Amino acid sequence: MPTINLNEAKANLSRLVDAAAAGEEIIIAKAGKPVVRLLPIENPAPRQPGIAKGRVTDAFFEPLTEKELSAWEM
Repeated sequence: MPTINLNEAKANLSRLVDAAAAGEEIIIAKAGKPVVRLLPIENPAPRQPGIAKGRVTDAFFEPLTEKELSAWEM
């Protein structure tokens, strides 16, 4: 489990991500103090189509009210 300083991690992020994806755990340090751990995601959950089925009503497609529009313009 190597410890890499932040500047080196920024310069080699792609290589570090590849190493982590291959199963290596990497510690990133700032000013010599370990701050974060880079490790692979174990068995990411597959996307499930239709997860919102039945939860979206026709009101979702209606135009916004003036009050809702003004909130977006802040």
